[in-house]
Amino acid sequence: MKLIGMLDSPYVRRTAISLDLYGVAFEHQALSVFSTFEAFAAINPVVKAPSLVLDDGTVLMDSTVIIGYFEAQAAEGRKQLPHHPAALGKALEVVGLALAACEKAVQIVYERNLRPEEKRHLPWVDRVTRQLLAACDALDKHYANAAGHSLDQAAIGSAVAWSFIQLMVADVVKAADFPALQAHAARLEETELFKRYPMV
Repeated sequence: MKLIGMLDSPYVRRTAISLDLYGVAFEHQALSVFSTFEAFAAINPVVKAPSLVLDDGTVLMDSTVIIGYFEAQAAEGRKQLPHHPAALGKALEVVGLALAACEKAVQIVYERNLRPEEKRHLPWVDRVTRQLLAACDALDKHYANAAGHSLDQAAIGSAVAWSFIQLMVADVVKAADFPALQAHAARLEETELFKRYPMV
């Protein structure tokens, strides 16, 4: 089984950490959707990271799809989402916020790094920034009131998203403005599980 993509992608990193926690053995193949586009396309013509090549050659893509595949098979002690509908809804609310934060941060990075400065649309950047900050604010409020330190999909996604945001757009999202989210991510980044899959 091979996980394709770079760990500086929050989606690839989220997937790698989750698979490890599920106890799934996999080989990580660090291919970029930019610098090694053709090599990636030879594995998955859609060139979407993460892509996971199963042992039978099936290719799964998108972090949520991949994680969902293994969540469905996970033994009771390894499941990363709750069963009860109310608890599941709350967990998925946090996962959704984390994924939205990732998406908006990635859009800002692409706007800065891929679009020529004279072609940037500032109203779009302002809108995306507002969405990013709203997601981080909601996550910060969640972790300010969270009880306990469960390691589940909500916790993993939030920490990975925050670390990516601080690596790539820390000038937009000030760490001091989101202390609970910062503390949550810092705690997980110190674990051996997260250290096995560094962003850089």
